[in-house]
Amino acid sequence: MTRRNHPVTLQQATQDSPTLARLTELSRDSLARLKAVEPMIPAALRPAIKAGPIDGPNWCLIVNSNAAAAKLRQLLPAMEAHLRTKGWEVSSIRLRVQMPASR
Repeated sequence: MTRRNHPVTLQQATQDSPTLARLTELSRDSLARLKAVEPMIPAALRPAIKAGPIDGPNWCLIVNSNAAAAKLRQLLPAMEAHLRTKGWEVSSIRLRVQMPASR
């Protein structure tokens, strides 16, 4: 591995590294999935949800409270079906509750 002594942009780094390129692709795909299901999520609940990791046919959403997760859990079957109609191979959507960091 050759060390570079000059700065590179994020775009250059991802082009030079297959691993970073794959992570970038997965991140974009996760954000696109969230954007596709966003109209199905009540407006008041949208700020509590972030796109999470993709692991094959499984996708994870990160929510900031148990209450948001409980409400979102009711919408998961419809969201999964909607994503499949849009061409994504989604067999399940997992929820991960990540409480905001205390200040």
